[in-house]
Amino acid sequence: MPRALITGITGQDGLYLAEFLSEKGYEVFGMVRGQQNPKIPIVEELIPSVQLLEGDLRDLSSMLGVLEVAQPDEIYNLGAMSFVGLSFRQPELTGDITGMGVLRILEAVRIHTQGQMERVRFYQASSSEMFGATSESPQHETTQFHPRSPYGVAKVFGHYMTQNYRESYNAWACSGILFNHESPRRGETFVTRKITRAVARIQAGLQAKLYLGNLDAKRDWGYAKEYVEAMWLMLQQPEPGDYVIATGESHSVREFLEEAFAHVGLDWEQYVEIDPKYYRPAEVDQLVGDASKAKAVLGWTPNTRFKDLVRLMVDADQAELIARRQGGA
Repeated sequence: MPRALITGITGQDGLYLAEFLSEKGYEVFGMVRGQQNPKIPIVEELIPSVQLLEGDLRDLSSMLGVLEVAQPDEIYNLGAMSFVGLSFRQPELTGDITGMGVLRILEAVRIHTQGQMERVRFYQASSSEMFGATSESPQHETTQFHPRSPYGVAKVFGHYMTQNYRESYNAWACSGILFNHESPRRGETFVTRKITRAVARIQAGLQAKLYLGNLDAKRDWGYAKEYVEAMWLMLQQPEPGDYVIATGESHSVREFLEEAFAHVGLDWEQYVEIDPKYYRPAEVDQLVGDASKAKAVLGWTPNTRFKDLVRLMVDADQAELIARRQGGA
């Protein structure tokens, strides 16, 4: 039975990946920073077979302990300070976890394997935010990086460190440059989930207004549940490499609003207000990915398109709201 270790297992991607790997017959271990994480019960309920181990991307010795117990064949490093807006308010912590954390886990693997890093296959969760203000569109694996946030800068560091260990120590390490990927499990502070949750609440008469920042920012939005399969496919290849994972379509926050509110028969302009506090010091105007390499090498293509994703998320938030109200009745 193959063994996999997932950092960031309590996040959206971690949950979907843990489910996916468990269904594939893996013995799955998840690294958590402490038992106080409110999402731990969700992991235990959804995937009872997962074994949770305490570790911290800021502490090399704790990761060595996790590796000693898990003895993984594959490692998926999804742990990060992943909210771009928060990275401007906590840049040092973002750099320490999202950037230096990658170095520490790679170094832990090097020590654990006694320098035979090719024994463990390693996946690094890179991000389209690394491209930032690049002038090339669409973006692919060799597009120059121009990050516009502490989060993006930290991800560039982790990406290059993964390449460095691959070239210096023969690490079997790859990076998935994933463009925005959403789902009903997305955190409520992220703009997509903030919108779909508000739509459900406004439609139910529980919320009057939705406050947002830049509505013109355009992103390439896909379905997270499909993107974790691409992570796994990368680690099944004969040789490690880096891959862009994206839909190839770009849509604005405004378009997301229109689709989400229209799905429940509402006009978004009657409910949305602009609040300057949600603007970032440096904005990324447009991102759209070219996943040709992933299609050719991995055989991966996205199946859920933009409108279907928006509707799926609105429906899920409506269902959750109904379930909560019935549970409290």
